[in-house]
Amino acid sequence: MSAAATTLTTDARISLRGHLRHTGALVRRNLLWIRQDPESMFDAVLFPVIFTLLFVYVFGGSIGQSLGGGQEAYVQYVVPGLMAMMGMNMAQGVGTGFNQDFNTGVMDRFRSLPIGRGSVLFAKIAVELMRMLFATVVLTIVGVLVGFDITNWAGLFAAVGLSAVFGSALMWVFLTLGVVMKNAQSVQAMGFLVLMPLQFGSSIFAPTQSMPGWLQNFTDYNPLSSLADAARGLMVGGPAADDVWMTLAWSAALTAVMAPVAIHKFRTKS
Repeated sequence: MSAAATTLTTDARISLRGHLRHTGALVRRNLLWIRQDPESMFDAVLFPVIFTLLFVYVFGGSIGQSLGGGQEAYVQYVVPGLMAMMGMNMAQGVGTGFNQDFNTGVMDRFRSLPIGRGSVLFAKIAVELMRMLFATVVLTIVGVLVGFDITNWAGLFAAVGLSAVFGSALMWVFLTLGVVMKNAQSVQAMGFLVLMPLQFGSSIFAPTQSMPGWLQNFTDYNPLSSLADAARGLMVGGPAADDVWMTLAWSAALTAVMAPVAIHKFRTKS
């Protein structure tokens, strides 16, 4: 019997309760690894601090004037947008970490154990979501320190939840890259090529009205624009329903397409 067939047979014998138990054990293992290697949290701590200070104090004055205010107006604009970036950047990290686990032999050990193969991937996503929530807390604290005014706590929590949903969907893409790419550098390079146009060709950092027409057409269909505008509407007021539904639709589509691909690639990787 081939390794892939053996894996499928093993997964079929494991109950849902067994999958949940395996996922919980792997989540605990990953959290213990972070505890032993606190440097792995540097990106979750430093990214929101650096990006918030950089964009607020470098671009806040000029872009804030286009918003009808100054730096204060830009803080209200950019902090929800940066929240939309949290899931995306954490998603890239899960792909590189997953690839490193393969290259160091950790995944070979996991695949030799009688555990559900999907449990390994779900545990990775669960831990990255925890890191994303931690980074969001840091972002919120830094945002308040530079002048962000939280007037709608329910909207804030809704925006965080929406970012987590989209981020978890995007993680399936990077888990697939982590399996199929040869090394972590390749995953990072591919992530850079994909994410940079999505980040800057969106409404995360600046309004899109002044962009060329062809770029505005791109931003209209960019899921990060939908997520940023939804977070902005939920947190500081304004229309949000259409962008919320569009973000949920993108999340569902990415998960439906990429989750089976990631699990299949993981099961059959030689």
